[in-house]
Amino acid sequence: MTSASFSPAPVALITGASRGIGAATARLFAAAGYDLLLVARSSPELHALADELRAAGRRVEVAAIDLAEPAVVSPGLQELLGRGLSPKVVINNAGAAYTGALATMPLEQWQWLFQLNLTSVFQVCQAVLPALRQSGGHIINVSSHAARNAFPDWGAYCASKAALASFSRCLAEEERQHGVRISTLTLGAVNTPLWDSATVHSSFDRHAMLSPERAAEALLSLAQQPASQIVEDITLMPAAGRL
Repeated sequence: MTSASFSPAPVALITGASRGIGAATARLFAAAGYDLLLVARSSPELHALADELRAAGRRVEVAAIDLAEPAVVSPGLQELLGRGLSPKVVINNAGAAYTGALATMPLEQWQWLFQLNLTSVFQVCQAVLPALRQSGGHIINVSSHAARNAFPDWGAYCASKAALASFSRCLAEEERQHGVRISTLTLGAVNTPLWDSATVHSSFDRHAMLSPERAAEALLSLAQQPASQIVEDITLMPAAGRL
């Protein structure tokens, strides 16, 4: 193969990559030939995943960034993006949940949830847009059917995901002229470590939920759409419906 015919691997940036949907997505994209920029709060799990994927022949760069801390997001991303890999696909997967009545929810919990589920996505998008505008890139935001529904004690989560859906639509309109596509993957319940979080109390049947691997497959399908078209939203639900 001559140097003229060499084509570098496409690059995907994935947040919340150390476990759950993010880890499943990293493995699937690596298998599909992507090099990776991985972001997560948990450094040990993140580095273990990176080592696994490097052993499979992929280039992987990681950054342990706590997206709940707004002051560290932009500097951390700029450092990561400065290592020589330019993303073609950006998957905003990181997020959190909180269950509890809106009337008694502490303000700091509300702000924490919105930072993770909305503001950090805004920060990631601002960081990557210069590179994506040059390459005609694609941002995929992971949302929830809670954006379209109301559930008792899930009000803050529903509101944050509804705001994310609106943000995605508005960003799509602004970035269309720059050749950047924006998609949303809207998910029903997925069996991830989110349900083990101290801020979540639920009795849902986790066996009836989607698997992280099915969500990852939907993300890869979105990412592999031809540049001449855009799938604006995929909604993927468990066959059991709303749990």
